[in-house]
Amino acid sequence: MLNIYHTDTSILYSFFILSSFLLLIYYKNQPCNTSILYSFSTLFTCSISLSVIFYPQTPMKKTKELIGDAGVTFSNAFTATPLCCPSRSSILTGKYPHNHLVRNNSISGNCSSTAWQKEAEPFAFPVYLNKMRYQTFYGGKYLNQYGSKDAGGVGHVPPGWDQWHALVGNSKYYNYTLSVNGKEENHGDNYEKDYLTDLVLNRSLHFLEERSPNHPFFMMLCPPSPHSPWTAAPQYQQSFSDVKAPRDGSFNMPGKDKHWLLRQPANPMPNSSIEYLDNAYRRRWQTLLSVDDMVEQLIKKLDSIKELNNTYIFYTSDHGYHTGQFSLPIDKRQLYEFDIRIPLLVRGPGIKPKQALQSPVLNIDLSMTILDIAGVNLSTVNMDGQSFLPQMAPSLRNGTERPFFLIEYTGEGNSSEDPSCPKLGPGLAECFPDCVCEDAFNNTYACVRTLKDANLQYCEFADNESFVEVYNLTSDPHQLENIVKKVDPALLQIMNQRLIKLESCTGDSCRNVK
Repeated sequence: MLNIYHTDTSILYSFFILSSFLLLIYYKNQPCNTSILYSFSTLFTCSISLSVIFYPQTPMKKTKELIGDAGVTFSNAFTATPLCCPSRSSILTGKYPHNHLVRNNSISGNCSSTAWQKEAEPFAFPVYLNKMRYQTFYGGKYLNQYGSKDAGGVGHVPPGWDQWHALVGNSKYYNYTLSVNGKEENHGDNYEKDYLTDLVLNRSLHFLEERSPNHPFFMMLCPPSPHSPWTAAPQYQQSFSDVKAPRDGSFNMPGKDKHWLLRQPANPMPNSSIEYLDNAYRRRWQTLLSVDDMVEQLIKKLDSIKELNNTYIFYTSDHGYHTGQFSLPIDKRQLYEFDIRIPLLVRGPGIKPKQALQSPVLNIDLSMTILDIAGVNLSTVNMDGQSFLPQMAPSLRNGTERPFFLIEYTGEGNSSEDPSCPKLGPGLAECFPDCVCEDAFNNTYACVRTLKDANLQYCEFADNESFVEVYNLTSDPHQLENIVKKVDPALLQIMNQRLIKLESCTGDSCRNVK
């Protein structure tokens, strides 16, 4: 949870962040609390597909009721990049990947590297909050390589955090190591003591009880759910026994006119792949039930300490997730809607309940929104995003919508052949036994997305084909047809020029591409 001072020091804001991304912000003429909750691999819950929130059957019923129905649901929220570490780095810095320079989930890709610690962390939004005397708390997964020996080990505590309870490495539910204020803390497999989602909740509640009432606070909570290994709490391991992955318009469809990586999967998928992805989908939902409980308990606590009505609460994710779309079993990383769209629910002062907003927002906007609520002069902040506070609470200030925005991704691959897929040679990653690979070195792309006058996506790949994909999402919401050969060449040229500007933008220039 994060507390932020407004320039009017009588106003304090507090925030929560989860890896199901939940943000709460206190807003009134007294101490104000903002909470952001992230559940990563869709949240800051990790990797969450939109079906988690928007389908009638959902594991997040309490979250939908307590945040979405009590405030606003953004129907056009996007990640700037569909991968954990680069996306989380964008959330922390408010920058596109080409500016924070985190390319993938590895140390060599700048994930929690010493270079990141020197050049990016000192300018992340928690630093601004801490300077304004916010009491800050972090709990759960941070960045994929955090705590590794090559990244300073558990002794490295990023600046801006007063209480630091961060997972070492990638998502786990049991048998993990935490850095607790720079000290190593090892955990086993006892549900009552060690289940990470519940541990993060309990420590955040303790922080709320022990904090000073004289200063605002900020909490960022990032449980592992619903990231693999999908270990649900014991009481939820039999839930959703009849649930299957959504059979939407692109499920089990061929990627015949797409980048070469999408043309490789067998179509239709074998039954074994469908059974595997359905099982993964169910188990992901099971883990999210504990996050749903977390949201409920945090809101109850805020209510009991008389802070709920003064708090903005955001729930979101770091990226989307696919389960069978275009015959890809499970993962993220792709340019399509199922991987780049994220849930975003917000409640708080000045926000009318049961709103649905179509304004496009990006995860790089979260930092600027938090700082805007805190009263920071945004012209003094070097970030690429823009505050969406005016869209949520238009009475506070007139806002400007973003006409065009960037999605960018740097592909990963192995230098040797993958034993699961020797026929395709080296340069691949995330391969399944039946030679379906989710990534490759040349799965590197940049896209211009717009919803202003037309619902279009234009993407260029950095490969020897200079492959281009273009989609009209008004007539083709599932992106079944690449229309690059049907589009007026003049429009392609315009989109290419916009992409060039966005790929080199920084700060104001990222917000003003025409």
